[in-house]
Amino acid sequence: MAPPSKYSPEFREEAVQIALSSSKTVTEVGREIGVNSETLRGWVKKHQKGSEPSLGADLTIHERARLKELERQNRELQMENTFLKKAAAYFAKDHR
Repeated sequence: MAPPSKYSPEFREEAVQIALSSSKTVTEVGREIGVNSETLRGWVKKHQKGSEPSLGADLTIHERARLKELERQNRELQMENTFLKKAAAYFAKDHR
């Protein structure tokens, strides 16, 4: 029987989301959050395997690659947008 994991399921899910939404490599993300890169890579693969919708035979390899790239760009833009909204709210406050 394997020993209990020192990482909670919530931490794992958040780490996977960071790795997927970031333009950084899994190794870089793992280093930043203090998780072995191979451990994080395993979590990401497990997440993708379990949650990846079946794309069917409709899409070619190039279309799938393009779709993944667009999804990555979309996640990055959403993160930037959220950050800019928070920054705008901060600077809109009267700091007198």
